[in-house]
Amino acid sequence: MTDLVIRALDENDAHLFDELPDTLGARAYHRLTTWRPDWQRVALRDGTVVARAAWWGGPDDTEPLAVDCFDLIEGEEEAGAELLRSTPWRVDVELNLPPGWRDSPETRAAAEARFTALRAAGYELLVERFIYRWTPECGLPERPGRLDFAPEPDDAVFFDALRRIHSVTLDAHAQRAIGEGGVEKAAQQEIDFFRWCPSPREWWQVARTPDGDLAGIHIPARNPSGPCVGFIGVVPEQRGHGYARDLLAECTHYLAERGAEFIAAATDQGNFPMAAHFAEVGYPVIRERANFQFVE
Repeated sequence: MTDLVIRALDENDAHLFDELPDTLGARAYHRLTTWRPDWQRVALRDGTVVARAAWWGGPDDTEPLAVDCFDLIEGEEEAGAELLRSTPWRVDVELNLPPGWRDSPETRAAAEARFTALRAAGYELLVERFIYRWTPECGLPERPGRLDFAPEPDDAVFFDALRRIHSVTLDAHAQRAIGEGGVEKAAQQEIDFFRWCPSPREWWQVARTPDGDLAGIHIPARNPSGPCVGFIGVVPEQRGHGYARDLLAECTHYLAERGAEFIAAATDQGNFPMAAHFAEVGYPVIRERANFQFVE
């Protein structure tokens, strides 16, 4: 087998990134994604692209936040691993997959080849997620009218609510943050992310019961790719009433009223209650995602 060549791309050879067969349908999913050429890399053998990866971040970020695309051809798992090992960035990998990818032998084999390469490069699976995309054709969900929604300018109110919400959570990313620095770190990471988003801070909302008790929060947002359900959370003492559905319905209306032509969302596959709410409100699953983290 001939030697492998790893190349960072620039504007002159960015076309090489699209020479790899699109086995898992990444191009359609990433049609609204803009990658910086210098955050794209390919592995070539005999001048043929055998693996590729793209790192993603916001327009003002000086370092990427995640690997947003990772592909390879059959039999080139080690090339994919070397492509990741050769870069200076050790960030999470978000591997986007077709819905029900395990049901097709070809798609399953393609996904597992990428899993093999990621593990060889020092990554381990953190969580699998459902990726949703609401469009106006899905219809606006009913607003139950059980909660009162209002903006809240004080970050401390959201920080306290997030601490309470994450004190009992099914979210794998929050659990990782808690393991590293407690519920305070998990709450602060959420605040930092929504401050990073280009959407207005005024969009953040609290939800209260008719008696004035805090039920939860919802954060409609826009990330660099477009409108999204940023966060839905119910405080522990208010769970069991289905309030997460109310929050999701309100978040959907809020973004739609501000011109959203689509709304992206995601939840962990193991978060069965939230997945059920997305289905009930009318969010179809358009992709699945395997999130991998680098292990020191």
